[in-house]
Amino acid sequence: MTSTIENIEKSAHSRTYYGTWLTIPTRWSDFDVLRHLNNVMYMRFFEAAAVGLVSKGGLDRFEDQTICFVVENSTKFLKPVPMVTEVEIGLRITKLGNTSAIYGLGLFLPNEPAPRALGHWVHVFVDRDTERPAPIPEKMRTHYQQVIDGQS
Repeated sequence: MTSTIENIEKSAHSRTYYGTWLTIPTRWSDFDVLRHLNNVMYMRFFEAAAVGLVSKGGLDRFEDQTICFVVENSTKFLKPVPMVTEVEIGLRITKLGNTSAIYGLGLFLPNEPAPRALGHWVHVFVDRDTERPAPIPEKMRTHYQQVIDGQS
């Protein structure tokens, strides 16, 4: 049986797969003693891209009644990331449901055609009070559709 991340892996190996990009500066403390990006940083960078996507969609995670929770995430490491000054995170919405969105992510070095790592991230939208699934708010659905259509 293959994992979700393995199912999308072949097409995710190209920069053209991703429609939204975030450049993240790295810090000296992001790297381990072997001068490679520390494992936890991959998830932090993927989280920054996912949170940025939601924020750009206008969802106020502190005030809105509908918020989103991460219910699943994973990283597949392909090649170590050496000490660099920045990384690029590509993001693609791979599935848009009624109450959830699934993202495929890739961590790239600038000017490299292939990713160093792949990520899988699932956001489920919930009612703030009940924490039960809720429909994706229209402003978010519109934003997601713009991302899917390459307009954002």
